[in-house]
Amino acid sequence: MNNIIIRNAQIVNEGQIFNGDLWIENDRIKKIEANISCPAKCIEIDAKGMYILPGCIDDQVHFREPGLTHKGDISSESKAAVAGGVTTFMEMPNTVPNVLTQKLLQDKYNIAEQHSLANYSFFMGVSNNNLEEVLKTNPKNVCGVKIFMGSSTGNMLVDDTRVLEQLFKNVPLLIATHCEDEQTIKKNLQQAINQYGENIPVSEHAHIRSRESCYLSSSFAVQLAKKYNTRLHVLHLSTAEECALFENKVELTKKRITSEVCVHHLFFSSDDYQNKGNLIKWNPSIKEKSDQKELWNALIDGRIDVVASDHAPHTLSEKSNSYLNCPSGGPLVQHTLLAMLEKHREGLLSIQQVVEKMAHNPSLCFQVKDRGFLREGYFADLVLINPQKKTKVTKNSLHYKCAWSPFESSVFSHSVFATFVNGVMVYKEGEFCEVPAAKRLEFDR
Repeated sequence: MNNIIIRNAQIVNEGQIFNGDLWIENDRIKKIEANISCPAKCIEIDAKGMYILPGCIDDQVHFREPGLTHKGDISSESKAAVAGGVTTFMEMPNTVPNVLTQKLLQDKYNIAEQHSLANYSFFMGVSNNNLEEVLKTNPKNVCGVKIFMGSSTGNMLVDDTRVLEQLFKNVPLLIATHCEDEQTIKKNLQQAINQYGENIPVSEHAHIRSRESCYLSSSFAVQLAKKYNTRLHVLHLSTAEECALFENKVELTKKRITSEVCVHHLFFSSDDYQNKGNLIKWNPSIKEKSDQKELWNALIDGRIDVVASDHAPHTLSEKSNSYLNCPSGGPLVQHTLLAMLEKHREGLLSIQQVVEKMAHNPSLCFQVKDRGFLREGYFADLVLINPQKKTKVTKNSLHYKCAWSPFESSVFSHSVFATFVNGVMVYKEGEFCEVPAAKRLEFDR
């Protein structure tokens, strides 16, 4: 039996902060009270001066297994996740082979069952010709269906309008979309090649994968969702214009159309291409400071519901290639929570809002069963944050297989002291407990 009481913590949950104790029994939260009487054989942890937050749920990661494990794998990247306070991840289908059948989807669950330190779910992938397989997806134990409405790393582009209509009409669970208009991107890329030849500067990425390409695709996805009453979740917004597509006057659980922003679009702008170069080459591209500002506004006022990482590791040698030969994406999952807490320290948003966007709302959006909140009877997925100890991002501190981060040399004002997954302390101050604690997510659908 697992019996742990965390004492004297500042508990952050459902819009409140209060001092108290939290009792973990086996894999669940047994009790949350001001002062819990200690049962026999109970381990006590004094968390005075620390916060207890519900573990983050990252609804968009690329852990690269199977097929691309030179970049990352479920074991290495889930270690980085729990080191960053992320207790649950939802992983994308553009691995090798692309997850376009139920068998390939199950293969990934089998790997995670053996190797993941964090709770897990995997998106079913879509192509222009696998609708029958997609419709077999079980909404009770699969997070959603992912549609690439713009090509990205591991091309799974769905560009047949008839197929999109059938998907939005018939898929009974959440559809998550990568929205960029492919024809606009191709036109912009050809113009860049005509101007620069093979030596396209990375700063052109924001013009090639332009705001127009994003808005055309996002607005089309929203149009389809409204037409068929589809449960749509638009991933990684990157422009001010897209923010206007979403509303904040409806309670989240009643929204049929929701949205996400990723940390890199909140923390970097086109001004950073000069110093960061290909390290901040993402799809969709990082755009102007005015876009960054409006993304923050939309996040805070509720038009944007979720913050995620889009963790997508590539090797440094791959990122060192020329623009045309450099893959898009970068590793972030270890520092998304600390980055957002930095903005809390700066006064941009409250710590309650950080928890809302990174734990509560992902749980509500995906209808995750018994996770995302600090509630009695819920799974004990939680993170202890030390607001007095700084974190400097160095190569030696990274747990990614690719061994680099766009946040290198940054200093964050908080640190992750410990992370619990299903009641097991899987991480504490740089050390891991690699026991089989993680579980496959279930959904209340």
